[in-house]
Amino acid sequence: MEKIGLIAGNGRFPIIFAEKAREQGLSVVAVAHRGETQPELEKEISASGGQIHWIHVGQLSRMIRIFKSAGVEQVIMAGGIKKTRLFSNLRPDLRSLRLLRQVGQKKDDLLLRAVAQELESEGLKVRESTLYLSSILATKGPMTRRVPTPGKWQDIRFGWEIAKEIGRLEIGQCIVVKQRVVLAVEAIEGTDETIRRGGRLCRSGAVVIKVSKPHQDLRFDVPAIGPSTIETMMEVNAATLALEAGKTLLLDKEVVLEKANQAGISIVGMESL
Repeated sequence: MEKIGLIAGNGRFPIIFAEKAREQGLSVVAVAHRGETQPELEKEISASGGQIHWIHVGQLSRMIRIFKSAGVEQVIMAGGIKKTRLFSNLRPDLRSLRLLRQVGQKKDDLLLRAVAQELESEGLKVRESTLYLSSILATKGPMTRRVPTPGKWQDIRFGWEIAKEIGRLEIGQCIVVKQRVVLAVEAIEGTDETIRRGGRLCRSGAVVIKVSKPHQDLRFDVPAIGPSTIETMMEVNAATLALEAGKTLLLDKEVVLEKANQAGISIVGMESL
């Protein structure tokens, strides 16, 4: 059976990738991160007859040894690692320390590209994170029964380029706006907390915009939303979610759309303006 390596971060993304890989008849060899990866991944990996190994964040040499010992030639990265790990509970090995010193900055893309280069230098090809997941990518146009009002469309157009710019600057990929005013910009806290912060400031009717970075490298840090995103929007009575079509994953897509429909939230997929 063909094998694929999975570098598992947090959230549902690694679990969903493992499910889709199993449907493709692949055996998954997963490297999961303590304190980040959901324990439920272990059950899914076992169901596919794969392997799962738990490491601490920063154990790059051990990760490479695991994949090579298992005969893996291709790997994907699914799920993030909280940036706060850079300030606590990080256990870098000598290889990771050398990498951090070489990169010199804690920007997501620089770090992840450096990790990908290390993996590929060992014969491990890093594939795009959307591999086998085309069915759950955001599609162009409305994806829910409710569509944005003319005022919400104005907010989407207003906020789109701003969201792209914060992505270019490596700040985040999500903003919250209302009536062409920026209420919140995503940084280290993540999308859900950004939505809460922006939504509370306007009380209701917020528009959430989540985009890919300009020149997004699909091997890592692909934007994704899931049911918790919709639940957070419901908490603050947010109205609309705009996503970049073809470049944003809807994890548990059917659940996401059903929750949005029940709550009267509009979700729309956009191509770059």
